[in-house]
Amino acid sequence: MTAASIAALGLVAGQSTAANAAVACDVTYTANSWTSGQNQGGFTANITLKNTGDPLSSWSLAFDFPTTGQQYTPSGWGANWSQSGTRVTATNMPYNGDLATGASVSIGFNGTWTGSNPEPTSFTVNGTPCGDTQTPAEPSVILSASSVAVEEGGTASITARLSEEPSSAITLTTARTSGDTDLTVETGATLSFTPSNWDTPQTITLAAAQDDDDEAGTATFSVAGNGVTGATFTATEVDDDATVEQAIIVTPTSVTVPEGSTGTFTARLAAEPSSDVTVTTTAGSGDSDLTVSSGGSLTFTASNWNTPQTVTLAAAQDSDSVNGSRTFTVAADGLTPRTVTATEADDDGVSTPTHVENPYEDATGYVNPDWSSKAANEPGGSAVANISTAVWLDRIAAIEGAGGAMGLRAHLDEAVRQDAANGSAPLTIQIVIYNLPNRDCSALASNGELRISENGFNRYKSEYIDPIAEILSDSAYSNLRIVTIIEPDSLPNLVTNLDRFADCREANGTGGYRDGIRYALDQLHAIPNVYTYLDAAHHAWLGWDSNFQPAVNLFYETVAGTADGVDSVDGFIVNTANYSATVEPHFTINTTVNGQSVRQSKWVDWNYYVDEQSFASDLRSALISKGFRSGLGMLIDTSRNGWGGSDRPNGPSSSNQVDEFVDQSRIDRRIHAGNWCNQSGAGMGERPTASPAPGFDAYVWIKPPGESDGSSEEIDNDEGKRFDRMCDPTYEGNELNGYNLTGALPNAPISGQWFSAQFRELLANAYPPIN
Repeated sequence: MTAASIAALGLVAGQSTAANAAVACDVTYTANSWTSGQNQGGFTANITLKNTGDPLSSWSLAFDFPTTGQQYTPSGWGANWSQSGTRVTATNMPYNGDLATGASVSIGFNGTWTGSNPEPTSFTVNGTPCGDTQTPAEPSVILSASSVAVEEGGTASITARLSEEPSSAITLTTARTSGDTDLTVETGATLSFTPSNWDTPQTITLAAAQDDDDEAGTATFSVAGNGVTGATFTATEVDDDATVEQAIIVTPTSVTVPEGSTGTFTARLAAEPSSDVTVTTTAGSGDSDLTVSSGGSLTFTASNWNTPQTVTLAAAQDSDSVNGSRTFTVAADGLTPRTVTATEADDDGVSTPTHVENPYEDATGYVNPDWSSKAANEPGGSAVANISTAVWLDRIAAIEGAGGAMGLRAHLDEAVRQDAANGSAPLTIQIVIYNLPNRDCSALASNGELRISENGFNRYKSEYIDPIAEILSDSAYSNLRIVTIIEPDSLPNLVTNLDRFADCREANGTGGYRDGIRYALDQLHAIPNVYTYLDAAHHAWLGWDSNFQPAVNLFYETVAGTADGVDSVDGFIVNTANYSATVEPHFTINTTVNGQSVRQSKWVDWNYYVDEQSFASDLRSALISKGFRSGLGMLIDTSRNGWGGSDRPNGPSSSNQVDEFVDQSRIDRRIHAGNWCNQSGAGMGERPTASPAPGFDAYVWIKPPGESDGSSEEIDNDEGKRFDRMCDPTYEGNELNGYNLTGALPNAPISGQWFSAQFRELLANAYPPIN
């Protein structure tokens, strides 16, 4: 981490701006840097610009990189970015050009470096230099998020607190500074902080008026006061009349081009354009032998916008044995550009692993010997002992192996052995990346070892992700298809649990979940045979309309901030380590009972989904409309959602009462859909299957059946895992599960340890049944 803090020198005579304002400024530059090879790497730069002079109606920030090896590599955010030589320029966006005196704006970009990555030492705003003294030691406003989505006709909240204790009471005022007037402050426009409550978050509630347009309006709000460094955030209206966002859809984003031949990808638009759109493909950095052969300029009209058009890439015949690669930018005016990576398949020797569209297709799955031996030792367990399950890296020690378990390299060595024995089919091994600081911030059973307040983010990078990436990139494992499941239960907590849990609020800021996931994706996606799937919770968490679109926005915002943007993920996974049914066979969300929708039942509780497959399918469509690639693949964890046995309904209920109908018809036999710990009556579900439905890469067993979700009572341990009452079968619940019993099995060990009674019950209740 490097930082340079630049404060105001004061007013400069004769300086002119668009608003003829006297300019003074304070700039803080922070860069997260990493190494990708010898004397080279990448970084993410975050810049806070504070206006300490007269109000500005527009701004242009400029600085010079200290070396010629430092490059801005699109994309950036919060500004229009460009680079010429070493000079980098950022100009305001339409929504953040107005900067009142004392107001700040946060912007950033991704970059690469060779040689070294020193920080810039001087900045100018509208041509006026900023100084070099330290940031004023006054409290700063700390917001729980930099952006918030507000449902049209509804409300949404954000919290504010101070960074340090003030010397006297401070009043903060929240006001809209620009943007859509339909977005207003409903409550919390004025907040009071004193030396006794300065670090207690207070709530600001925004409202979005109901209107007839289909515009998803945005507005910028400032939170400021005397004697404090203010902050700004952006609110976006989630319009209930909205149309699909326009975007370029590229399939696939990785192309293998045989040397001396060609390879292709297709492009189309996400929505009908109002006028013709020209999409161009241009070559970027990399092997100059790879070029655009045809389709470099494509025209899309109102009649052919959704018909894929082909771009052909060619690889020249050469005499070397190197599998060169090159990036190609697919762009159109006003739209987010897409990146396609082409890799030459050299015919002179060395080959490079191909990154396929679906890593599960035509592949065999890795059998984890640790889990397999435990399963085989249970009565009847040999029937499932050879099913592929995931390897969980839930703490730093798990990388090398802890408690007698195999480490990551040992698993990969065993995977290579299994791959050699399975004939010509490739082998897929699944690795769960699960150790974010403040991990699983709304629960206790799966709390982790790292804390944001205790240098957790830097430890996550250097002690956890970096060693994993180093091992996975070993050429000895290049023929394996390595699927990584990225941080279950992380981003979904930022959608729903900020108001309830301080750990989640902390994870919503710097060094939290966004930064951790971006770093993990940047390191892992760069390895050609590694596939990345981001966790997206399950329908009983994000299936309500108040959660669904904010989750889509958060997933996009997080992934778009990586070095490769949305192309850094292969897909998303739902139901990780959970129990929600893949498909409810006896009713759908559209079923009515005596004139009442099943959404009105206590079980469904106005959710828009009753099972995982319908939820995941709609989530995939929404993510693609938001800007993710059209080849996005979905996974469903089916290891414990079979719900067989004698309690499984054989058909729909005949009741004409909606609650009774749903309770008698549903195969998910939990007491409440919010129950998640060691559920009584559950069974193993569909066996791992590739391409089970359109848009789905696979059904998978990510949570190994028989590994506990958490202890049913307090058990001392050295893994950072605590006792959660939701794992206690005597607990009578809380607001999250409607104050119902937990349905948890008794006598459970801490999470991840073998729970024989659970395994036997899952095996007995499996559906489809297991002999």
